Amino acid sequence: MLDVVIVGGGPVGLYLAALLLQEGVNVQVLEQRLRREQHSRAIGIHPPALQVLDTVGAARAMIDAGVPIRTGVALSSGRPVGSMRFASVSDRFPFVLSLPQFTTEALLERRVLELDGSALLRGARVKGVTDDGGAVTVAYGPPDDGGAGSRLTSRLLVAADGARSRVRSLLNIPVLSRRYPDHYVMGDFAADGDHHEEAVLYLAADGIVESFPLPGGLRRWVVRVTRPADDVDAGGFSGLVHDRTGVRPDPASSSMLSSFSPRTTMARRLVCGRAVLIGDAAHEISPIGGQGMNLGWLDAAELAPVIVAALSGRPVGRDLLGYAAHRSQAARRARWQAGVNMALGRPLPRALLTPRNLALGTLTGVPGVNRLVARRFTMQ
Repeated sequence: MLDVVIVGGGPVGLYLAALLLQEGVNVQVLEQRLRREQHSRAIGIHPPALQVLDTVGAARAMIDAGVPIRTGVALSSGRPVGSMRFASVSDRFPFVLSLPQFTTEALLERRVLELDGSALLRGARVKGVTDDGGAVTVAYGPPDDGGAGSRLTSRLLVAADGARSRVRSLLNIPVLSRRYPDHYVMGDFAADGDHHEEAVLYLAADGIVESFPLPGGLRRWVVRVTRPADDVDAGGFSGLVHDRTGVRPDPASSSMLSSFSPRTTMARRLVCGRAVLIGDAAHEISPIGGQGMNLGWLDAAELAPVIVAALSGRPVGRDLLGYAAHRSQAARRARWQAGVNMALGRPLPRALLTPRNLALGTLTGVPGVNRLVARRFTMQ
């Protein structure tokens, strides 16, 4: 019998696997995807996450591969509105690290396989979950196979399989969901011009445009739009950016283009018998602000010692209740922060844009407020 089965081989599941393997726990990770997605996807890694990632020896490699963002600036009509420095947010990691998710996953997978070369099983879609009170049996097979396929039995099960968690559905755990009246389109393009290692927020009347540096001389652009923009191509996206910022990314350099409409989904329970939810399976947060992946890592860091204690035979009922309460509270705080971020980026009548920007500039010019906002932005 295995100690732990982790469903989901994304960044959160892989990090938890590495934590547990370091403690001598027998772990099997089931991942539905046959290969890693090559889109950049989530890119922001905050200081608290770097702190916990360092416990599995991954932080240094990520920093070497990424771009540390030490400053954020806000512009409107080409003029500075305010700035934010991250020097005070952490002694060890005074920045937000920009790193494409496929690189993050590759580095975490490498660490997991260093610890146990057979710990990750790809092409394994969960078909059923049975908890008899003493152990959990997981039925799985190839994604395109309708049969139950193979089975694994473990003492504990962790669902790290994303916002549309199949394990959560199989366990009949209800969720509370909310959709926001916001829509975004984002793309990665060759960097051009100033702000090479700065995050830039362009505060425009038609809605915010965000820009972040990426490794390899690229920049991520995120544009708030009034309706879903699934049909925008690289040329149209470049035009949207130019209309609001005066910067025109080269359409020919586009390496990723996608759109999304944020929502939040909160599981009503994080613990169900011998199964525990972490990451997006437990709480999906709007991507605006880049908190979701980080929240999942912090979930895993808090859960791992509880799992180790449970496997050693110590009573952990109170610890599991504490985990569920604390991580749900952290998710609600992240949801609130994401809501504030989205509200600040919504369209604003031009008559209100100037006084709003003036107020923001005044507030961020106060050192104490600037430090507080920087800490909030970096999940502290």
